[in-house]
Formats: sequence, structure tokens, C-alpha cells
Amino acid sequence: MTARPAPRARRLAATLTTLLTAAALASLGACSSDSTADAAGAPSASGNAAAPLAEASELRLGYFANLTHALPLIGVDNGTYQKTLGDTKLTPTIFNAGPAAVEALLGGAIDAAYVGPNPAINAFSQSKGEAIRIVAGATSAGAQLVVNDKIKTAADLKGKTLATPQLGNTQDVALRFWLTGQKLTSSLTGAPSDVTIVPQDNAQTLDTFKAGQVDGGWLPEPWSSRLVDAGGHVLVDEKDLWPGGDFVTTHLIVSTDFLKKYPGTVKKLIEAEYATNVWVTANSDAAKTEANSAIEKLTTKPLSEAVLDRAWANLTPTLDPIASSLQTSADHGVAVGTSKKTDLTGIYDLTLLNEVLKENNEKPVDDAGLGADGK
Repeated sequence: MTARPAPRARRLAATLTTLLTAAALASLGACSSDSTADAAGAPSASGNAAAPLAEASELRLGYFANLTHALPLIGVDNGTYQKTLGDTKLTPTIFNAGPAAVEALLGGAIDAAYVGPNPAINAFSQSKGEAIRIVAGATSAGAQLVVNDKIKTAADLKGKTLATPQLGNTQDVALRFWLTGQKLTSSLTGAPSDVTIVPQDNAQTLDTFKAGQVDGGWLPEPWSSRLVDAGGHVLVDEKDLWPGGDFVTTHLIVSTDFLKKYPGTVKKLIEAEYATNVWVTANSDAAKTEANSAIEKLTTKPLSEAVLDRAWANLTPTLDPIASSLQTSADHGVAVGTSKKTDLTGIYDLTLLNEVLKENNEKPVDDAGLGADGK
């Protein structure tokens, strides 16, 4: 089930109410936002919502310059995130792929990040279920395997070289698992295999594809569309591999410690994402233009109109984390050797997200039994 926006008039009114409420909470909580003692005494994410929730003086947020990160791209660029966070300073950091963002979060360099399912699963596993919580979704779909014209079928991939954003990232796992279903091997160590997979920055993949150094790549948008624009064609659209075409591409994870200390800041972060999603849904054409503007500021290279239109049509921004797809992503990671088998119970804390949805007359989203209580 995807969290869908309400009719326009009600959405706009609800968003205004949310922002005003956030501002009021910021004013009430500002005097204690930096106090460890106050934070320790504040209610947890599932505690008494009537009391002001503790807020941090700074939120360090990671995300990518990809259209699959459209909500933070747009919301940070147009000021919605900072406005909603109030007195909390927003410090954004841009990453190429999830494993690098997770490494930064586990190392204490950032507090929250938009990443794909497999990096979140690995962070949860590496920390024995302690370090992170998924608190909201961000995007469904928006990833494809694009190859050159010489490749017509899966069998044609034997002996070829394909790119992914990073070893163990969501697209890397998806490619490796799909190859096993085609009876093709890939190596994690560089040993001889049917298909060579080269993890590299997305921008580098575009250059190496044009130069004929790689034969294609399993990439998130807009990079899959950029490879199509460079003469490639789609061999696999990942949404065709999932029931109903819905699967989590991007969701929001937060340091468990930060969530416990500053639930007020995390709630405002979700409110900012919600307000951005309401606007994006109601203004699709303006939203994709805004996303492209943000990408240009971050990379100095805007997308062409053709690439932008194609990529935008391939993804769906949503706050629903599509929890039903997470266990499957975890199983795929185990099958290809990029992650270890782990119990995912407790990886979700959707309490604050469902509070935001309820306050805006939206239906709650489900954690597929992977919440803290396993229900």
C-alpha cells in the first residue's frame, strides 16, 4: 500500500497546518534542543506525543544527486526541509551510492540518509540490529539494466562487462541476483566469471559506456535514461521483476541514537518530506524541473529534456517504505554474497511517519511485521 495524497485543497490545508505546528514545536523545544539531559528525559518516538519532542541543533543529512532521491533533492533545494526544521541547522552531504552513505552514518559523520534497501539491511546487520532504523520511504521503482546494441538477450552478456554504482548497493545486488537466474556467474573478488561487474560512480559509467569500456549498467534514474540517450537500450526494467511493479528503491534511515535523542527533529524531517511529496504529486511538471535544477547545482550538468521526461516517468515518489519488498531484497543480498542472513525484526520504526500521516488525514503504512515488536 502506497501513502497517497489527499485531494488538493485538503492537502494544502493539511500541509500548512503541519508546517505551522512544526514551527510552534521548534519554538517550544529550542531552549532544550542541545541538552543531553533534556533529550534523555524526552519521550521516545513511540512515547507521549502531547509533550514537546526533543530537537537537535543540527541535522546532517545524506542523499544522492539522482532522481530516485527526488524528494530530498527538491525539498532541500527549495528550502522546505530547512523551513520545516526551524532552528535546527540542516547540513546536507551528497553521496554516489548507499554503502558510502551508510559508512558515513555508522562512523558518526551524518545522522540520517536516503539510501536503498540493501545498504540499510547491511548497516542493520553489521550493527546487530542497533545502529539504524528505517523511518520512511522515498521512492518506488526507477532502475534498469541498459546495454549496448550488440546485446539482445541475457545469453549475449557472457564475456561482457557491466557497471553498478557500488559493490553491495541496491542495483549491484539486483544485477548479480538477476544474473544467477540467467545461469550466469559474477565474481565479488575479480575472479574469472561469465560477467564482469565493475562498481563505479554513475557519471563515470556514462563516460565508460560511451567509450565502449563497459557494455552497460544496472543503474538508478536518471543514469539508466542517460545510457539510453547515449545509444543503449533496456534489457531489464527492474519493476517487471516485482509484483505490481512496486519495490523500494530509496527510503529514509536514521541513526538509532539520533532517533532516540531527537525524535522531534526526525518528525520534522518526515514532515518536510511529506510536504515536498504533496507538492510534487500536485505539480509533476514543475517538480521534475525543480529536481533537474537541483541536480545541475550539485553536478553542474543538467539533464536534457528527453532524459528528464523519460526518467521521471519511471519512478514514483512515496513515503510508504514498501516494507513487503525488503525481506526479498535481503534474501537476494544473501544469495549473491554481498550480505549475511539476518533477522530484520526491528529495522523499521514507522511511529513518527504514521503520526504525520494521521495528522494529515492519511492512512497509515505497514512495516510488514518487521517493526520493533514484530507485529
